[in-house]
Amino acid sequence: MQTDVLTKILKNRSINPTAMRLLVLDQLMNTKVALSLADLEIEMDQADRVTIYRTLKTFEENKLIHSIEDGTGSIKYALCESNCKCTPEFTHAHFHCNDCNRTYCLKNIHLPEVELPQNFKAEQSSFVLKGVCDFCKV
Repeated sequence: MQTDVLTKILKNRSINPTAMRLLVLDQLMNTKVALSLADLEIEMDQADRVTIYRTLKTFEENKLIHSIEDGTGSIKYALCESNCKCTPEFTHAHFHCNDCNRTYCLKNIHLPEVELPQNFKAEQSSFVLKGVCDFCKV
């Protein structure tokens, strides 16, 4: 993707566009599945693991990406919608394929509203469906 487009996306989320941030954003934008730190390391073999991790944390803090715990023991990351608030009431579902180990955002399937007991405050929510994706079903 063009650097000026990536730079604009980062600036819209108040993120300083460094070379590494542009590279990580480009990787995330060019995939249809959520990526783990290990996935990004493989794709960006010249990049330092710590720098990639810090970049992901910066993106997450500025609500450019969200993290997904899909039960594999590895946190995966995916881009947020431009209007995303990354709060529990706006969380969408995810699908994890048991065959290929890919995790997909199901952006049109939102978690139901849950009424918590008095004095409880949700800070994170997750809904992961598991099965076989369309690619593996063939």
